[in-house]
Amino acid sequence: MCAIVLVPAVVAAVTGIVRNPTSDADLVLPLVAVVVAVAVAAYASVRRIRRAATRTTPGGGTADVVPLDELDRRSRRMLVETDDCVRTSREELGCAAALSGGETVRMYAEAVEFAAAELAQAFLIRQRLDDGEGEVRVLLEEVLTRCDAAGRRLDAEAAGFDQIRALERTAPEALEHSETRFRELTARVGEADGMLSGLRERYALSAYLPVAGHDEEAKDRLVFAMVCLNRTRQALDGEGTGDAVVPLRAAETSVDQATLLLDGVTRLASVLAAAAAELPAALNAAEADLAEARGRLDTETVRADLRGRITHGESVVAAVREETGEGAGVEGAQDAREPYDPVDALRRIEQMAAGLDRAQHRVPEGSRALARLQRALLVARGTVGAASDQVTAHRGAVGCEARTRLAEAERRLRAAENTETPPVPAPADALADAREAATLARRARQLAERDVRAYGTPYAEGLWTGGAVLGGILLDAPHRRGDRPGHPGDGGPASYGGPRTRGRRAGGELFRSTRPENPPPDGPGAP
Repeated sequence: MCAIVLVPAVVAAVTGIVRNPTSDADLVLPLVAVVVAVAVAAYASVRRIRRAATRTTPGGGTADVVPLDELDRRSRRMLVETDDCVRTSREELGCAAALSGGETVRMYAEAVEFAAAELAQAFLIRQRLDDGEGEVRVLLEEVLTRCDAAGRRLDAEAAGFDQIRALERTAPEALEHSETRFRELTARVGEADGMLSGLRERYALSAYLPVAGHDEEAKDRLVFAMVCLNRTRQALDGEGTGDAVVPLRAAETSVDQATLLLDGVTRLASVLAAAAAELPAALNAAEADLAEARGRLDTETVRADLRGRITHGESVVAAVREETGEGAGVEGAQDAREPYDPVDALRRIEQMAAGLDRAQHRVPEGSRALARLQRALLVARGTVGAASDQVTAHRGAVGCEARTRLAEAERRLRAAENTETPPVPAPADALADAREAATLARRARQLAERDVRAYGTPYAEGLWTGGAVLGGILLDAPHRRGDRPGHPGDGGPASYGGPRTRGRRAGGELFRSTRPENPPPDGPGAP
């Protein structure tokens, strides 16, 4: 277009000079040359802009513009896939480090951290997109670029990792390590059952809901691990080392998930006890804040809604005192009239205090702000941990939205916890980050639970691998695409690597049969 506009200008200039022979006619050729050069440069610039606008893949382009809906679908798929790759790679890296030492796998750990950093940036961009920030196409393409870089790095290290790990050679040692962990976990299942019973008696449903089914799910993962460990033992006893690798790898990941589920119960019990112990101090601080706010009602430096904030705060404090048995701590909580949720109580008190801050144009500082921050971090850590467990143990079903909210919650929690790396946040900023981290984590867990419900039961057609499929332990085989039939989990266990290599240990028919018979007496035992 620039060239089209400039051509008439050139013609007009030349015509003018021809009609006026007394003018500087010797300037015609230089003038034409300059104008043509500008036109060519403008035309080249337009072509570059158009090529950039139609680029749809990292480092390449196509003649057609990919619709935004398709780019969005690709970005969601790649975020989920890359997140699974990073989680699985970390898990297998831990198994390798336990047997051969951390220094041996250092370079592969660095690859995982590189991929995790790229993934974190991709999730941050996705969060910005969901918040309505930035130009949509640019953000979507950057998400794809980041995910591609993460996956390529893990894919590039997969072959070397296999040589270090050498499961075909180290299977007996790896089997013994996994059997030891299995036996330790089976002893913990009963403890988790008892701990959950205590939580149900003492706290409201909302308090223990994040781990309500963890004991049963842990048993499911352990049953799957038990069968895989016995198949591994049988293969090794029959000198079929190659046949032992696939069930061994599946058993390792299943044991990891059982550990995560049982640890989640223990962690939540600790968080609830700590929150109950903090409630008396939190209530006293809230009443002091309310008294201070009442004294400022007639000043000109407060907002008009302060009176309403005070009324709301008084109702929150009264409700929490009633729930906890007139402000009792850990001991007195047992005498509360009804089971309650101490974490939610702390969250409501902090929200009330934040509202008073805004209405008074006040920035929390000093020891009072630090005390509030510690309570807010307690809530955020517990909430983020519960959401992370939900996503990790059900990653075969959890989609992009829940993972994006979790990633943002983890980022905000790290910011709130930062006390050493500049810039260290002020207490007020750290408080805001901690509150937002808890809010995002609660939303992430809700979205993950929704995805699991929508996914349904993966135990169709008599399969015994449903929990392993739901947990992303077993992958779908490529042959399930299109019209060719298959079962969930046909692809075998996930391994260290990116999208192109993580399914390299194919399961074939190994996980397709109905539930196996009970293991032989010399097996690792049953949960």
